[in-house]
Amino acid sequence: MTAVPLSVLDLAAIEEDGDIRSALSHSVDLARAAEAGGYRRVWYAEHHNMPSIASSATSVLIAHIAAHTSTIRLGAGGIMLPNHSPLVIAEQFGTLAELHPGRIDLGLGRAPGSDGATFRALRRTHSASESFPSDVLELQAYLSDELPRAAVNAYPGRGTKVPLTILGSSMFGASLAAQLGLPYAFASHFAPQALTGAVAHYRATYQPREGHPEPHVIAGVNVVAAETDEAAEALFTRAELDRVRRFLSRGRERELTADEAAPLLDTPAGQEIRGMLRYTAIGGPKRVREELEAFAKHADADELITVHVAPTRAEQLVSLRIAAPEATIDEASAA
Repeated sequence: MTAVPLSVLDLAAIEEDGDIRSALSHSVDLARAAEAGGYRRVWYAEHHNMPSIASSATSVLIAHIAAHTSTIRLGAGGIMLPNHSPLVIAEQFGTLAELHPGRIDLGLGRAPGSDGATFRALRRTHSASESFPSDVLELQAYLSDELPRAAVNAYPGRGTKVPLTILGSSMFGASLAAQLGLPYAFASHFAPQALTGAVAHYRATYQPREGHPEPHVIAGVNVVAAETDEAAEALFTRAELDRVRRFLSRGRERELTADEAAPLLDTPAGQEIRGMLRYTAIGGPKRVREELEAFAKHADADELITVHVAPTRAEQLVSLRIAAPEATIDEASAA
């Protein structure tokens, strides 16, 4: 059992030979396993125009998962606020909070989460990112129980006080979260470079607020757990190759095969992609727990959000069960 609380980021991945319906069904299975295993929460990320990810309609997916689970917290990790009006997000997550009281989180990011063409298709402009701090405050007000606004309120939404978390991978997010007195989630599972500096800055400059007297850091970490250390290492080798293959297939008429991608692992582009996996806990039941604890200390994190990056959804589910906070070593070995 790990001492630091563990959560899950589910990217609702669509397998190479799979379909969206199967991916969403796997997300239900993953959330149920996370609930049974003692994970604190499951988050889903907003991505658009990505054929391998099925979580673009994030609030709809959260509603579906909530209807098929009973206790685990669910939320967005995150909603890319520049893509939306704060009022619409307050209404969506206010509705979720009314349907599933005490179970809904809302992580907020500043990046568009898509390419330029998709950003335009969303009818947004790049200047929308510049208003992120004020949009967070507007959203927070819609969800509060302050006196009604003169003209506009969120119904549902008002009074639900859906917990907000600022997401980031740079000093900007750390500074904003500290200034607003909100929890901060660092995307170290794919952007590891600024982790320690951003967390230190957040803690040093944190301004306490009602409901958040102390800073709270959530750090992202990849996990590849299997029955033995050797099996986990072999699984990570496959996961690393699959990551390079998928990234370098973007913009091509067809995806690269594993054999075509293998020679690209040590190219500058391949090494950069592999560097995104710098923070990965790899091992059997005992070693993966030790590596998660070591990463939590390194990141000075109050909570870890785990991303199970095995190539197949079935292998991700096994990894999640083996690394589960409430699984004993013996139980994990039998997962």
